[in-house]
Parts: sequence; structure tokens; C-alpha cells
Amino acid sequence: MTTVRLTVAQALVRFLAAQHTQRDGRRHRLIDACWGIFGHGNVAGLGQALVESGQGRSSKEAPLPFHQGRNEQAMVHAAVGFARQRNRLSAQAVTTSIGPGATNLTTGAALATVNRLPVLLLPGDVFAGRAPDPVLQQLEVPYAGDVSVNDVLRPVSRYFDRVLRPEALIPAALQAMRVLTDPAETGAVTLALPQDVQTEAYDWPEEFFAERVWRVPRPVPEPEALAAAAEAVRGARRPLLIAGGGVHHSEAEEALRAFADVTGIPVAATQAGKGSLLSPPSAGRSPHDHPCEVGGIGHTGTAVADELARTADLVIGVGTRYTDFTTASHTLFPSTARFLNLNITAFDGHKLGGTAVVADARAALEALTGALRGHRVSPDYEAEYGRGRTAWERTVTEALAPHPPGAPARPSQTQVLGALDSVVGDEDVVINAAGSMPGDLHKLWRARSPRQYHVEYGFSCMGYEIPAAIGVRLAAPDRPVWALVGDGTYLMLPTEIVTAVQEGIDINVVLVQNHGYASIGGLSEQTGGERFGTAYRFRDEDGGYTGAPLPVDLAANAASLGMVVHRAATCDQLREALAAARASDRPTCVHVETDPDPAVPAPGPQAWWDVAVAETSQRPAARRARAEYERQRADRRRYL
Repeated sequence: MTTVRLTVAQALVRFLAAQHTQRDGRRHRLIDACWGIFGHGNVAGLGQALVESGQGRSSKEAPLPFHQGRNEQAMVHAAVGFARQRNRLSAQAVTTSIGPGATNLTTGAALATVNRLPVLLLPGDVFAGRAPDPVLQQLEVPYAGDVSVNDVLRPVSRYFDRVLRPEALIPAALQAMRVLTDPAETGAVTLALPQDVQTEAYDWPEEFFAERVWRVPRPVPEPEALAAAAEAVRGARRPLLIAGGGVHHSEAEEALRAFADVTGIPVAATQAGKGSLLSPPSAGRSPHDHPCEVGGIGHTGTAVADELARTADLVIGVGTRYTDFTTASHTLFPSTARFLNLNITAFDGHKLGGTAVVADARAALEALTGALRGHRVSPDYEAEYGRGRTAWERTVTEALAPHPPGAPARPSQTQVLGALDSVVGDEDVVINAAGSMPGDLHKLWRARSPRQYHVEYGFSCMGYEIPAAIGVRLAAPDRPVWALVGDGTYLMLPTEIVTAVQEGIDINVVLVQNHGYASIGGLSEQTGGERFGTAYRFRDEDGGYTGAPLPVDLAANAASLGMVVHRAATCDQLREALAAARASDRPTCVHVETDPDPAVPAPGPQAWWDVAVAETSQRPAARRARAEYERQRADRRRYL
């Protein structure tokens, strides 16, 4: 057997550079690049290995390109944005030192695993040999000598291993690649690397570094499951399909359109599934205007989609996890509804007592469409939801409409979205994750291409947007990318602006200033919290936060980090600023302060969301909120 002598870190870099995925005959690089912040736990191991591989000559031509980050959590977010844009067929790695560098990975890892998106985490670890024990930043656990801070990554990882000997890297690395490329298992994968082991040399079999292709399968439905699914659809009078993120991950958009065209079944979408159903260019209508597309579903859904859900006798979930926002905390669908779930994961396929078709979304939709030839919902049902679509479109147009030209008023948040809609092209990508904006986007945004709408709402993580925009731009360098952030989100994690400036990654940041946590402020008011602690204001005489707004200039902050900044105070200025940002070849920020009390408010929630309210209180606001809570939760159902 021919061998080559390398350190563990050098071997890992060489191994990762040789891994590929393949689906539908198309090959993709599996680990596209490595993000990193170096400390004593990885600088002499993976850091040296990356230099050894050729980083010093040309990063872009190196076997494993490297990106320098500023915050460990943000690096994971960037890698997740990249993987989502690449439909999970390519991923990125993230390396950190031990201690806080490793624990900072946890939030990003949870986000990746919740959203079923692949990312490879390579945190440094304490000495396997334990000679200098304890080392700097080591967490000592008196009852367990084999525990380090990296163990916090176990529950948020789909696979975890600690490489305690050089030869243990071989099975660990292979298992890591297996999980990253398995569409039913994927998420965060962690290989904890003790710093002494990273630098140890070993005689590796050359076969370990041979080019390896991991085939990403498309499991097809079992015949009996397919027959049961077709029977359920044929027997339904008011079916409704809910498209989840699995439609995009499977690249099943054309299969979904064919299904809708054949059956006439209306299609609603989760946050992750929005943009799944579009009209083809040959249809002579706007891409978002497919006759069967009824918009978002659930608490942040459209009126037409939620009314259809309330009277549905069959709910067809495709690639969805059925979160509480989708089901309105199990109050949206009638107790008589039955569920048919097409999902590559059996765990999700059996939710809500559903009939499960465990298969790839595209394969399942294609098979079910074939089994339903000749079947179509009634003309009356199509006409009904067609009228609902028309009525909601009027609501969208009114909410997005700008102030008249020359009007001095500040724009509302929905008018910010309207201005952006007027500037972007079909190829642009719009990114958001938290606050009140995901609800407005889910109800109002008109997606024009399958990957234009990128809202991370599985973990709804403040701070995701800016680093994710960098990841998306790296994955799709020909697509303009917009990160939509409120002031609360911006203050959480603006650090990767420096990375964008350093690397020349021309993302656009739309920074909406509303002086606090607007979404949670509204929720606090509804649930008896009286907006406590949700405004960015000075304290008043009573100790509350109701004084003057803080004199914080976030536009100046973005400029200090290297961005080109445009300030907009009116709808006219906003459209001009957005157009300038889109034309720019540098990282650009558009700052706008929104009207907190607009003449045309955003459409409110079309369905309930369960946030528990205090059962006893001396305050009238909490007592009123509890009474409303009791009324709403009485409609909760169990689907068995």
C-alpha cells in the first residue's frame, strides 16, 4: 500500500478538496471553501495546513479556498446561506480555536440543523494527550475528563466525532461526508480536532485522498404509498398543497408546476417554500402570477391561503416540517382534514397523523402527477380561490404603494418592500430572518425566481442576514443580493461587513431604522407585556424605556466599516438609493427610517400563533390578553 506522510490537519485539507457530490448526472464540489478565525487551538494545525496547501500563492486556486471571518457564528451563517443557494449540493467548512471560538459556533450550528442545511464545523479541541492540562480556555468538568466545550455542539449536530488519534480521522471524515450529502440526514456536522492531534504526522494510504463522488439520491415512492396518495387526492373536494423548503432543495419547482397545471390544486407556501410555484416565461404573465399560487400559509400567510386551509379536507405537504407558524399552532386546519405528506424524511412525513410518502420531492410529485392524469378539482373551487387571489392582490398593491411623488413623509416598512420590488430584477436574491419583516415578506413579496426569496425562518436568527448574503453571493456571483435588516438585527451581528469589504463581495444591505424590536414590541403588547424592554430609547423618570430615541447613527457605523452608504428619508429618495446600490460594484448600505404609524398599515396576521400569556396578573393588559388567549386556544386540534 502506497502511503504519504502528512499531519492530520494536512490530510484533512487534502481529503476535503477531493470530495464531490453528484445528482442528475451533474457533479459539484462538496466542500467549496473553508471559513476560519485562528487561535491557539487551530493556528498551528489547520492554519498551517491551509498555508501548506497553497493559500499563500492564490487562495482561489488553492485546493481548499479560505475566507477570513470576524465572528464564528457569522461564519456559520455565511456557510449556511451558501449551502441553501446551492440546493445543498455544495457546502463550506468553518474552523475555530477552542473555548469561545468553538462555543460561538453553537447558534449557527442549530440554525443549520433546524433548517436541514449542511455545514462542516472543525473546532479545535484540548490536548488529547492531556500533558498541559488544563490549557488556556479549557472547561474543566470534575466528573468527566473527556468533556470539552465542543460537547455543546452535540445536540445541534447531525453528526459529531472527536478525532483522538490520527488514524481515527479516516472513518470520522467519511462519516461526516455521508451525513452532509444525505438529504434526509443533513445539517451541521462537527469534527472536534484536539490541537495536538492536528499537528501529528501519520502515514496515510493514498487511497484516502482519491477523488470521491457522493451520489445524492432521489428516492422514489413505494407503489403502495403512491396508490394511497392518489386515492386520497381523487377523493378530496377541497385539497390544498403546502410547498416547503424541500421543494427548492430537490429542485422540484417544475414538477410542482406540472402537478398544479394538471390538477388545479391551489398551492400555498411556507417561508422556506415561497417561490416554489412560478409561471414559465411562455405563459405571458408575471412569474409570481401562476393561477394556482395562493401565497404564504399560516400565521404570516395570506387571507386566501388561510381561508382555503380552514375548509380543506386534504392538506398535501411537500417538503415541509409543519412548524407552528405554518399550522397556526394547530388551529388553522379543520379537525376533519386529512394530511398527505411527501417528504424525504420519514420523521416529517408522518407528522399530523398524515399518510406518508417517503421520497424525494421531485420524484414524488412527478409520480403523483402521473397517477392523477385526468383528475382535476372542480371549476367552482378554482373560481373560488381565483377570486381570493384577486382580492389579496389588491391588498398587496395597496400596502406596497409609495407616497405620491414629492411627498415628504417617511416610508412605511411595506413601502420599503414596494420600493425594493420596483428596483430588483428576477435574478436578485432577497434575504431576511427575524423581526416584523418576515411576516410582511411572506404576505406581500412577489417572488420572481425560485431562489429569489431567502427568509430563514426555521430558527429566525437575528444577525443571519448580512453573513448569509455573503454566502449567497459567493454561491451565485452573478446574482445581486440584498440583506434586509432592522436596527435590532444590525446591532446583533454587523461584523461581516468588514469581510465583504475585504473580499470585494458587493452585497447590498437595506438598513431599516425603527428604534427597537418592532416585532416583539407588537407581540408584547398583544400578550400583556406592554412593550416592556422592546424600544431603543433613554429611560424615563419611572425607569422605563420611553424617553427620547437613542442618538445612534447606524448609517455612519456602516460607513465606518467600509460600506458605501445612501441615506433615504422619503419614498422618492429610497427608490433612487436602492437603484444606486444595485448599480454599485462595492458593498453598499441603504439606510431608511420608517414611519411607525403609517396611513396604510401592513396586513395583520391572518391566523393565530400560540404565545402563552400569564394566567394570573394584577395588570388589566395582561388580564385582557389572557382572555383572548383562552378564546383562541380553544380552537386547537389534534390530528390523529
